[in-house]
Amino acid sequence: MRATLFLATPLALLLAATPAASRDLDQDEALRLRREGLIMPLEALLQRAMERYPGARLLEAELEEDDGIYVYEIELLTTNGIARELEIDARDGRLLKDEED
Repeated sequence: MRATLFLATPLALLLAATPAASRDLDQDEALRLRREGLIMPLEALLQRAMERYPGARLLEAELEEDDGIYVYEIELLTTNGIARELEIDARDGRLLKDEED
């Protein structure tokens, strides 16, 4: 019994320390959220990203929900050949993250 408790405690601590996983939203969910006014149109957010990196190419855009916050993860390839990952709050367009990928 002590061995079981000894092994279970670190496992419980590891699970408690693991951040909650975000959930990818599909196209239908994104459309519903946009119609309900809960998120901005992707086109508007992409325009902001492209203004930040003129001439960049869009590699990928995904809408995720993490603890009730909707975030677009946008991956771009800049004209310098550098991949960038931007996270933009889908509700207000606020830039949350911009880093080299």
